[in-house]
Amino acid sequence: MGLFDKLFGKKETPKQTEYNAANFDTTQLEKTAEMLDEDLYWAIIDKSLRNTSNQDDQEQFLKKEIGNLTPKQMIGFRLRTDKLLYDTYNSDMWCAGYIMNGGCSDDGFEYFRNWVISRGKNTYYQAKQNPDNLINEIDKNLEMYDFESFWYVALEAFKQKTGKDLYDYIDNDNFKTKEGQYPQFEFTWQEENPESMKKICPKLFDKLWYKH
Repeated sequence: MGLFDKLFGKKETPKQTEYNAANFDTTQLEKTAEMLDEDLYWAIIDKSLRNTSNQDDQEQFLKKEIGNLTPKQMIGFRLRTDKLLYDTYNSDMWCAGYIMNGGCSDDGFEYFRNWVISRGKNTYYQAKQNPDNLINEIDKNLEMYDFESFWYVALEAFKQKTGKDLYDYIDNDNFKTKEGQYPQFEFTWQEENPESMKKICPKLFDKLWYKH
């Protein structure tokens, strides 16, 4: 039995699949600040990577898998995503996004980090340690290294199963690691000074910068 089955539990599937917008009792829904178990979170993403070969298919696969969770776990999936985004909101990661995409706005940085998360646990934590490690994720078939819709897979799955807006069930008083409360930082590189970017992400710079 694989890690996903151990954590996800096949025996729970019949109970979980009972949830849908037609028969789910929405009075059972409560606000929560509890993130999904991280091992289960990464198991779902890793399973999506094993079973798909492009972002569109991965998005659909994730929505289906997340749809097998309880509504509270669906909310927890989104909260875990927000925490992982929060933990990579820094100057060096932004530098990597700027190099890889030939520029990187505020929104673009969000979508870039969603892409990093979507590549799985090892890629995420290696990039968190040193964003230049994303050199291992270079894909000639990608025009942009971003994945905006990854941010919304739990919201869509939740809507399909409950008929409700997931945002309404986030306990914002107790969940702080999210967009809008990111830490302040000073940039350690300047877009008008390419050498400052090369100093932070030399491999990415040498591979990609002059191709943009």
